[in-house]
Amino acid sequence: MITSASKRDQQGATLVVGLIMLLMLTLLVGSAFTMSGSSLKSVGNMQARDEALAAANLATEQVVSSPFTDAPTAEWINVDINNDGATDYTVSMAPPTCISETELPVVAEGKESGIRAGVVTPDSQWNTVWELAATVTDPVSGAATKVRSGVRVVLSQSEKESVCP
Repeated sequence: MITSASKRDQQGATLVVGLIMLLMLTLLVGSAFTMSGSSLKSVGNMQARDEALAAANLATEQVVSSPFTDAPTAEWINVDINNDGATDYTVSMAPPTCISETELPVVAEGKESGIRAGVVTPDSQWNTVWELAATVTDPVSGAATKVRSGVRVVLSQSEKESVCP
């Protein structure tokens, strides 16, 4: 008789253990779902950031390939990242800034021009360093990315005087 009483006591324990296991499984699935959602948002943000950087680099390349030292001005450049014919990003390019210049030695009439020789000839050439700043704003989220680039350009004496302070 003792054995039959213990069987009745154990029948309710199986139900309780089963419910606890079901609750644990539900919590595990719920946390996995939440973690995958936040990972998806993180990957989406990284992709948007990379696209914005690519747009800034494309705009910078476009400015560098133009004669930007003739008249440095600010400009807005439309960039189509996925080549679907629609503008994906608008890049704001600040006016290019000449931040330094160094005279390149030139040999003229048997005399070397330059800082060491103390002679400046009309055909002197200058190594100029320019700063290009691009700002990209994501149209969906409104997040902005700023990219600064430097480029070296060789200019003549007259060109340097007209654009470098």
